[in-house]
Amino acid sequence: MRIVFSGGGTGGHVYPAIAIADAVRKIKPEAEILFIGAKGKLEMEKVPQAGYKIEGLNISGFHRKFTLRNLSFTFKLTASLWKARSILKRFKPDLVIGVGGYASGPTLEMASRMGVPCLIQEQNSYPGITNRILAKKVNKICVAYDNMEKYFPKEKLVKTGNPIREVFFENVNIEQSKRNYKLNQNKKTVLLFGGSLGAKSLNVAVAESFELLKSREDIQLIWQAGKLYYDTFLESETALLPNVKILPYLEKMEEAYAAADIVISRAGAITISELAAIGKAAILVPSPNVAEDHQTMNAKALSSVGAAILVEDSEINESLFETAFSLIDNVDKVKLLETKIKSLGILDADKRIAEEAISMV
Repeated sequence: MRIVFSGGGTGGHVYPAIAIADAVRKIKPEAEILFIGAKGKLEMEKVPQAGYKIEGLNISGFHRKFTLRNLSFTFKLTASLWKARSILKRFKPDLVIGVGGYASGPTLEMASRMGVPCLIQEQNSYPGITNRILAKKVNKICVAYDNMEKYFPKEKLVKTGNPIREVFFENVNIEQSKRNYKLNQNKKTVLLFGGSLGAKSLNVAVAESFELLKSREDIQLIWQAGKLYYDTFLESETALLPNVKILPYLEKMEEAYAAADIVISRAGAITISELAAIGKAAILVPSPNVAEDHQTMNAKALSSVGAAILVEDSEINESLFETAFSLIDNVDKVKLLETKIKSLGILDADKRIAEEAISMV
């Protein structure tokens, strides 16, 4: 069995693809797997680290506002279509799986033209433009949310959930996790993060909450500022508070989750799936800088059923930590959020998607 995976650009696309590939390998150890990604993007580093071969297309995104960079998009797209066709002809896959992102468009477009069975996995409650375009051409669409027939042909839909790393299903010792982060065992803990690079508005909100954080010595904060912003905020008044732990990156996300009583984060699809898998009360602050505002759709899908609290990015300077402290002081509310979000979690999404894919061959 020969399978091509295509897509990437961000961890939200790359890590699910790797998780599905790992699940395929467990079921079909003899399967030959090849990834097709976008040159210069995260997948070109992470996929080989996971033990898989990858080839790159010279493709980038199309900007919705007019920009000179769009002039090169048509040439890149044409070249990528022919490069994808060449790779597919050489590898002769039995199946192509797309996970969204720049490279999946040209790859699945050419695979469908060549008559190769295709499956796409959509992580968000509001699909990206690539997957919406491909929906008519693929054979099966694996989704993580209900009511996706608004965007995709109903007969192709399979609800599988989003695949996440196995480490989140392992028992993590809370006391040891707090020790690893040099935290007080007896204080309630808030975890705030905005992705590996960081989120500027979240960081500004933390920095401007100095007085509020100073007044609550009974609460401690793990502040993941991100690689882009760590140096900027390291010497801020807030970062110097004894109950604040500022970090550039969370190497062991499972330990950070275990140490936290509540989480403040962006509303990326994979982050939400992780929170659901472990059952963690969360305040979601959708990023206003993502394509088609899909994070707001993700957050509303949870907040509308009482599984998370939604705070708009434009409101965080005024209300973020007031909301967080009000929540962490309300034990019943925390437990209710934990129960509700955990009920939405699908723990074997990688296996479900792998089985759907294999059944197509």
